Order: sequence, then structure tokens, then C-alpha cells
Amino acid sequence: MAETIIKIDLKKSPYEQDTIHNRWHPDIPMAAMVKPGDDFIIECYDWTGGQIKNNDDAADVRDVDLSQVHFLSGPVGVEGAEPGDLLVVDILDIGAFQESLWGFNGFFSKKNGGGFLTEHFPEAQKSIWDFNGMFTKSRHVPGVEFAGLIHPGLIGCLPSKEMLAEWNKREKELFDTDPTRVPGLANLPYAPTAHMGKMKKEDAAVAAAEGARTVPPREHGGNCDIKDLSRGSKVYFPVYVKGGGLSVGDLHFSQGDGEITFCGAIEMAGWIHLRVSLIKDGMKKYGIKNPIFKPSPITPKYDDYLIFEGISVDEQGKQHYLDVHIAYRQACLNAIEYLTKFGYSRAQAYAILGTAPVQGHISGVVDVPNACATLWLPTDIFEFDVKPNVDGPKKYLDGSIDVPLAPDLK
Repeated sequence: MAETIIKIDLKKSPYEQDTIHNRWHPDIPMAAMVKPGDDFIIECYDWTGGQIKNNDDAADVRDVDLSQVHFLSGPVGVEGAEPGDLLVVDILDIGAFQESLWGFNGFFSKKNGGGFLTEHFPEAQKSIWDFNGMFTKSRHVPGVEFAGLIHPGLIGCLPSKEMLAEWNKREKELFDTDPTRVPGLANLPYAPTAHMGKMKKEDAAVAAAEGARTVPPREHGGNCDIKDLSRGSKVYFPVYVKGGGLSVGDLHFSQGDGEITFCGAIEMAGWIHLRVSLIKDGMKKYGIKNPIFKPSPITPKYDDYLIFEGISVDEQGKQHYLDVHIAYRQACLNAIEYLTKFGYSRAQAYAILGTAPVQGHISGVVDVPNACATLWLPTDIFEFDVKPNVDGPKKYLDGSIDVPLAPDLK
């Protein structure tokens, strides 16, 4: 039986626990130490630290304090790990707590976080998903049920002082190009809500002012939101500080490629079982700058897809040059429009694309001026025939059920 080296209490705030942190900084002390070859279990809050509740009211999504997130369990130090090494992390197992067999998906308000399609969905909405073994369904999005591919949205090692300084410099330069943009171009350090783990109070006050926010993926890993990084995966992380400083959180029951609703997976609290080892001087040996990983051998088996194309022409008809972001956005919008023909609201269709095991592909980047991106929607997740036919689409829903808005927006 593996030892649980970091435990949490869902009834308490993550700020009450010193084995949790919500910023990246090289001076955050290790919450636990392990040896190469050890396997262990880490418990994790949902990424908001319990701010989102299991109810039909989206006010909590509208009002969520995004300056607090993500709440990460760790850092875990590995004896003998030195800068330049590769920390090899095997994900042995991962799951939800028995007392918390549910998760949430949300669209953030454009004024508070936004999202991939925030111009089309500017108001906060959410859906609740219940877990039944390996499957999930939602009272807010009827007609779909699918197997989850549970994974950590966020996992990575602590940055060095030099790397932290580089992150802050380049992100501040980007932010300053349009400082009033909504949503913002980057999330800069913000000390008032920082939680620096076991760091002494006097040191934490200084470090919090420069600690990097956990929102994006970076060279060390971080918030990559890779759905195939599940049980059975092996990840090779660059080590930048002594001990490595591995932290993990933001667990997802399921997610579509791109996590397009931003709070775009089925977010959950839970536990993860890991094993660690080292490749000495591995960064130089293999020329590794960012993490690499082997995907899980256990994935939901869906073989039949409807594939929606998108090209580098935006909603206003403006031509862009080989823009994959625009192309994938159009593929998603095309899929949303298609699903509305079966009675889904646009919000419900958007929630499906964010939570189900949808695949996103970059299908072409050489045929100027249009890149081609595709969204692969598995047809077997639906309780009805979603494929085109000569008789036309038959409405499955009558519009009486939808993803909840915040009360003052209904």
C-alpha cells in the first residue's frame, strides 16, 4: 500500500494547509521528500480550492476569485535531483474521492477570465457532472454519457530564479502591449492571494510579489491540460532546482482537446498515485527544454467520429495567414452550430465539446493562406443518432433544460 504523503481536508480552506501552494517560486520549501524509485499518493483540491458548488446556480462561476488559483499539492522533493536532470514521473493511478463523486464545467465571464469562445459566450455558466465508476453524465446536458480519461491538468517542477525572472519579464512585456484588454493578455504576479506553502511568513511576503501565476503552461510543465496524460503515462520533466520540486493539481475527470471553455474540463478533487525516478544530466543528453511524455495505454475506446473542419477565416470573414487558433475556433463553432439542430442550446453544445473526449488536430499548415484544424466528435457518446442522414436531424431536446446562468442573468 503506497503512503499518502500529502493529505487534504475538503472541509477546510487550502490556505489552512502548508502542503499546498498557488504560485511558482524556487524558494517554496518542499512539502515532502521521496527517493528515486518511491511510489506515493498525493491528494488534491479542485483547482479553485472548493469555490464552485454542486448546485444549479452559476453565481459561483461568475464570482470566482481567479487570483487564487491553481491550488497545487507539493512541492515534492526527490533526493539526488539536480538542475539538468530529468525527473521521470509515472502516473500509476488517479481517481476521485468517494465522498466527492462529481465535478464541474464552467464558462467564465468575459470580465473574469473569459475563454476560447468568450465573444460568443460572454456570461458565466456551469454544468455539474456526476461520476458512476468510469462514466459521467450531467443533469444540465442530457443525452450524453461517456467514459472519463482522468488526468492532472497541471503538473510540473519548480523554476529556477533565472527562469522565474524570464517568465515575469516576457509576460510583463506582452501584458504592456495592451494593459486594458479584457480578458488580459497575461496574469502577472499578485501577492494578496498568494499561498506559498511552508515558506516562512517574512520570506513569503517578498516571494509572493514575484511568484509566477499558475495559469499557463511553461518550460517546466505547469498547466498544460493534456487529456492523454492519464494512468499509465510516463512524463519526463526538466529539473531546474535541487530536489526538482514536483507539484500537481487541477485534476480532470474528462476533457476535450484544447479545454476550450477555459474551465473547460470536468474539474474535480481527488488523488493521484505517482512513482518517480531520475535520469542524471538528462536535459543535455536528450536536448529537452520542455517536458515530454508517453500517453496512457488506457483510453476510452471511441472509433466513430464526426470531424468538423475549420480554416483561418474568422467570424467576420477576415482572412488570416495560416492561423491555427482561428482555424480550431471555426471548427468548434461549426460543431456547436451542428449540435443545435438536435435541440441543444449553444451553451450545452459548448459544454459537450469542453468535457467529452473530443480530439483536436492540426490537419494542415502549408496551404497558404489557410491552416486547417479539425475537431473530432465521438458519435457513440450520444443516446441518439447524431450523424447526418436524408431525413434530416431529429430534435432530441425541447429546450426546457439548459446550462445554468448566474441568477441575475437568467
